[in-house]
Amino acid sequence: MAKYVLASFKTCPWVQRVAIVLREKKIDFEFKHIEPDNRPDWFRAISPHNKVPVLRLDDKVSLFESGAIAEYLDDTAPPRLHPEDPVARAINRAWIEYMPTFVDITSGHAYVDTEVDFNAAAAKVPTAFEKLEKALERQGSGPFFNGARYSLADAAYAPFLQRHLFLERIKRIGHIDRFPRVKAWAEAVVARPSTHSFPPAEFERMYRQTVKKRNKWISRFVEDSKAAAD
Repeated sequence: MAKYVLASFKTCPWVQRVAIVLREKKIDFEFKHIEPDNRPDWFRAISPHNKVPVLRLDDKVSLFESGAIAEYLDDTAPPRLHPEDPVARAINRAWIEYMPTFVDITSGHAYVDTEVDFNAAAAKVPTAFEKLEKALERQGSGPFFNGARYSLADAAYAPFLQRHLFLERIKRIGHIDRFPRVKAWAEAVVARPSTHSFPPAEFERMYRQTVKKRNKWISRFVEDSKAAAD
């Protein structure tokens, strides 16, 4: 079996996406954590875009970009996470393509400098949730994107649904409560063991430290709010 080494920042959601797929497939792998502000030469040599994640295979081949790595793992290691039906698989891939837009909308309020901008960004969040709510309604009864079966779509969205719940515990906007399917999906993927590279309380504390360090408007609420995982 190939040796898998995953180059990572500890709190990077794109790395987390790959780690989830590795765990779902029960593939042994090793994390190699680096600091975002101090990327070593060995990492620059294996990462064409100087970004994480990079999945190193037998210290010979570097795979990069989380979506491409997830697809490679699904092509080469059981169990298959994509739907077997080509139409369902295409629909899943299309919704995975929407994920970066979803992330920008549902986390935008965490990256602004003023209360006015925070409120404006938060007001846009329901547009993304509404799209996913309708998609989940068409896909089945849950708890996952395709119903009872876990998929690459779940692995793609899990890190970002998790972070939205983290943000809700820092400064609540409450929009997710209006979309019961999305909320149930978020809770299901967060409860799944494969989502976690660290103990949940420890990871949430790391995330909150990251939010504090950004020094955006929401950062002032980190010390005053309490993480549910504590």
